[in-house]
Amino acid sequence: MKAFLLVGLGGLAGSMCRYATSLLFARTQSDFAWGTWIANVLGCLLIGIFYGLSEKFQWLTPEWRLFLTTGFCGGYTTFSAFAYENLKLLEAGNYWTFSLFSISSFAIGLLAVAAGVFLTKM
Repeated sequence: MKAFLLVGLGGLAGSMCRYATSLLFARTQSDFAWGTWIANVLGCLLIGIFYGLSEKFQWLTPEWRLFLTTGFCGGYTTFSAFAYENLKLLEAGNYWTFSLFSISSFAIGLLAVAAGVFLTKM
């Protein structure tokens, strides 16, 4: 039960931060969903940092790691919104934006996780 509460509280905090990110990076004239993109990349960086720190220094208890990674990062990143926004781009015929958004989110997100882990090893 404790694990579910930790994930839930972390998810609550992550979801609230996700909403703040979407407000901060609200869409301009572009079809590119900057709020979702920023949240996904930043969430990937954070999860890399959290995992890296927990392995390097063992600062994080298993409970804190669960709260921060599964809870916070799970609530903060937006794969469902990412998928929906991609579908909308395809339906609108915005194939170039769809390709750019999908490929850059995946590639830069993967690099951000690696960067987070790398930063903790320095």
